Formats: sequence, structure tokens, C-alpha cells
Amino acid sequence: MKRLIIILTLILTLIPSASLAQGVHIAPLPKTVNFAGETVPIDYPYVREAIEREMLTTMCMHTSTMLTLRRMTRFFPEIERILAKNGIPDDFKYLAMAESGLNVEAISPARASGLWQFMKSAAKTYNVETGDNVDLRYNVEQAAEAACRYFKHAYSVYGNWTLVAASYNVGIAGVSRRKNLQGVKTYWDLYLPEETMRYVPRIVAFKIVTADPAKYGFHLRESDCLQPFENYIEVKINDLDIKWSEFAKKYNTDYRQLRTLNPWIRSYSYHNKSRKTYTVKVPNEKFKKTGY
Repeated sequence: MKRLIIILTLILTLIPSASLAQGVHIAPLPKTVNFAGETVPIDYPYVREAIEREMLTTMCMHTSTMLTLRRMTRFFPEIERILAKNGIPDDFKYLAMAESGLNVEAISPARASGLWQFMKSAAKTYNVETGDNVDLRYNVEQAAEAACRYFKHAYSVYGNWTLVAASYNVGIAGVSRRKNLQGVKTYWDLYLPEETMRYVPRIVAFKIVTADPAKYGFHLRESDCLQPFENYIEVKINDLDIKWSEFAKKYNTDYRQLRTLNPWIRSYSYHNKSRKTYTVKVPNEKFKKTGY
């Protein structure tokens, strides 16, 4: 009996390893790759290896990547609209994928928050309210607008969108200082901290996988794709003392559904001493039935 248990244990140990070995491979890159209209020099060995590394990471993080791909249909339409309105290349939507996995509730260990992972200091610079009760880093539209303000400012410094993307990770000063010290002009020639060296290749990897998920092992049916939140009315509120559960009941809904549509609401109540006006998305009857 003891011998049988040992044999079964060995089989169970070996089967997942064999299965994994058969399923993992280095994905072939497209013949040409670009980011925001700028050519990615994949003929450089170190550039190719960097993107292959991020492709492999993206493909092997099955749950995380699948969830990110599911969320595209929920958040991309609004992000694409705001990028276009601000004259920012559409490819910057993949930066949001790399930052947060398109998880609007994402919080990093450093407390960067929301789809665009703003730190509180950066949020203040770009006029995004943060606080324990109201935190507009979790507001999809307002955070995207703030990200666009950053991108435009960074582009005025560099005139190069790939450097703009890199600076979102390490800062404008961080890129500029290293660029000047090294005497190079492009992101792909810069030696940067490892996280930033991986950052743009990760964005590019998301762009490649997103173009044809099935090719890279992610099979999404139409029914798997999350629908954008569209079934709501907008209500403006500037009360001094806001009790969100009472506000929800007034519109025949509940706190949970209110938070789903307004993740920037971070508490049950808010003393709005400045009497600031907030636009609240309130679910309608269709939302209550469909969840979107």
C-alpha cells in the first residue's frame, strides 16, 4: 500500500510538469512591430529578447491575462474616446493594461491606484482629487483625462511617444537624466532601471496579444467579454453631508450597485464641506437585471 501511494504521488507530481512543458513556448513575434506609430527595432537582439520575455510572461500568467482581456470591451471604448479627444495615440490604451490589468480597483504596494495607477502626489499635480471618502483616481473618465494631460506634457519634453510611455513608469526627470548622461535619443538605446527596461516591452506585448488572443492561447467567446457600463442615469449632488446608502435608496438601488458604477466613492458617507458637485452614475432598471 505504501509503495502504491509513492507511485501515485510521483505520477501526480510528474503529470503537471509534463503538461506544462508541452504548453509553454516562445511565441513568434510579428515581422514588424510599432508603438504609437514609432517602429520598434525588433532586429536588435536585446529588443527582441525583451519583448519575447514579456510575451512569455503575459502568456503564462493565464488567469491575470485572461481577466485583462475580458475587461477590454468594458473599458477600452471610453479610454479610446478620451485618448482620441486629447490627440494621444490609441496605443496608450495598452499602457493601462500594463499598469492595472484594466482593474479599476487596482492598488499597488506603493498605493498607486485605479486604471492608470496614479500616486497621490501625481494625482494632485494633474488635478485629480484623492481622499479617504472620495478618490477620483478610481473615476474612469477623470483618471484617463489626467493621464492624457501627463502624456501631452511629456511629449512636449521629448517629441517621442515611446519615451513618453517610459517616463510614465520612471518619471520625466528619471528618463531625461539618464538620456543626457548616456547621450542617446531613443528609449530602445537607453539603459534604465530593470522595471522601466521591461515596461515598454510589456506594453508592446499586450498590444501583440490583444491583436489575436487565440493565437497566443487565449480563447474568448463573445459571451466572455465584459460589457461596458451603459445603463444608468447621471445625478449631480453637492450636499454638505452625503450618506451614500440613503442616496442609493432614494433612486431605488443599493450601495453595492452604486459603488460598482462609481468606484471613486470610497466610504459610506462624506462630509462635503466645500460643497463640491459630483456627478454620480445611478443604475437604471436594465442595469439591475443585466449588471451593466
